[in-house]
Amino acid sequence: MSSAPSPRGHATASVAAILAESAARYPDDVAVIVGPTSTTYAELWRQTLAYAGALRARGVGPGDRVAMLVPNVADFPRVYYATLALGAVAVPVHALLKRHEIEYVLRDSGSRLLVCAAPLLGEGGAGAQLAGVDVLTVLAPPAGDAPDGAAPDAAASPDRLEDLSADAEPLDTYVPRDPFDTATILYTSGTTGQPKGAEGSHLALIEQVNTNLMTTFDMHRGDVLLGALPLFHTFGQTCTMNTGFRVGATIVMLPKFDGDAALAAMVEHGCEVFMGVPTMYMALIAAATRSEARPPLRYAVSGGASLPLAVLEKFQQVYHAPIHEGYGLTETSPVATFNHVGVPPRPGTIGTPIWGVDVEIADQHVADSIVLLPHGEIGELVIRGHNLMNGYLDRPDDTAAAIVDGWFRTGDLGTKDDDGYLTIVDRTKDMIIRNGYNVYPRQVEEVLAQHPDVTMAAVFGVPHELHGQEIEAAVVLRDGATATPDELVAFVADEIAAYKFPRVVHVLDVLPLGPSGKVLKRELVDRFSAVTTGADEAAATAR
Repeated sequence: MSSAPSPRGHATASVAAILAESAARYPDDVAVIVGPTSTTYAELWRQTLAYAGALRARGVGPGDRVAMLVPNVADFPRVYYATLALGAVAVPVHALLKRHEIEYVLRDSGSRLLVCAAPLLGEGGAGAQLAGVDVLTVLAPPAGDAPDGAAPDAAASPDRLEDLSADAEPLDTYVPRDPFDTATILYTSGTTGQPKGAEGSHLALIEQVNTNLMTTFDMHRGDVLLGALPLFHTFGQTCTMNTGFRVGATIVMLPKFDGDAALAAMVEHGCEVFMGVPTMYMALIAAATRSEARPPLRYAVSGGASLPLAVLEKFQQVYHAPIHEGYGLTETSPVATFNHVGVPPRPGTIGTPIWGVDVEIADQHVADSIVLLPHGEIGELVIRGHNLMNGYLDRPDDTAAAIVDGWFRTGDLGTKDDDGYLTIVDRTKDMIIRNGYNVYPRQVEEVLAQHPDVTMAAVFGVPHELHGQEIEAAVVLRDGATATPDELVAFVADEIAAYKFPRVVHVLDVLPLGPSGKVLKRELVDRFSAVTTGADEAAATAR
């Protein structure tokens, strides 16, 4: 595929420049820490160029798609930036997917090959075989290190990218691309229908990083960040990795998040910045009850889902660091709004639009055009600006439905006040309609989160013959908690209108979580959807 300038002009760009420039400017600064191993910017870029040389030798060139199934280790940025340096397209794969799901991503994206971490080859290798895609591996032991001295099965073992890179000629630098060329294809969670591949351009991703650093985040060269968010997801990939590397920060990567391990890592390495989703904040609050050690946190960022106010206040009390909430989606690169640096955050809001981006409230009932609503009214958040995706890969109808009149329709309901601050009310698909009244689960979850025995809560609607939908909740309790479902129902009923409180509370050991840490409400709906006829259901306990 040609890399000549497009008819749009002669400007060029590459997300790979993020790592290349920092390696030139801060060669001896530590870029990544994984366990006991530290890697400087110069070392990481040199290794990346070697990986790129190996991929080039396997036929990867500009425009080709390279899928990668790699956890939060140094090989993620090596493979990611190596792919981009070739002018190819990175297709990160969710690490929790099973073989048929991986097969779907590989086929749908048209990936040329899959780079798979050895611990994930069970599903990754099987998915690639089903899709007819070649596999290279990272993190596999060298041939001479086979267990018990046994010779490895060469036919069954994919080639190690580490070995190929040692023998290949490395790239000299990255291949420049048209700014609007696709850099990444990230698959949405697929809450309705099959997942769709959102195409992120070099321009959108670079401008996102620069905007984050100029006016949005409090992040500086030398800061130590905890890289706990999965890097295959847009939040961790753009806000932690790309933004962190752009400014010359050090990222302490955790291959798998655990509250106690995260706290220990932040203390050991002196982390000053933490980025997480609400479930991570809840886990860190719980970890703090088991350890008196505290990291020197200066700044915390929450996104991915609404953070209950009770959790925000408890975290700030325990860790003495302000939490700044923001909002975004895979399709918006991801950040669209934020409680900006230099301005005291307004808890409960997602802040104001980032520089160069417009976020308004539109009538969600009008599908074929954008009808903006006055401040204060509830409607659908719509976004336009430099951060929008190119579109959904090979899905022009889905793209046309999502981007109307130049605005991206988010599917989220919210309000905007006269100061420009936005508040999320809920997902349009999560809204419950009981007896004709709209019930927004987030409002109910905020009340449940205030109960001292509740650590996590999810509210959802199930079909009901009499009411249309009935409100139910699933909660996880603190260790040693004694609250009963009846008590929790009564607690909420005392705080909100009669049509809003859950008639049934399920006490669970864990809530189903997606790869990015979001609660999978659709699984709760599927699990507990039994159409009932009575008006008074008994509270249930399920384990």
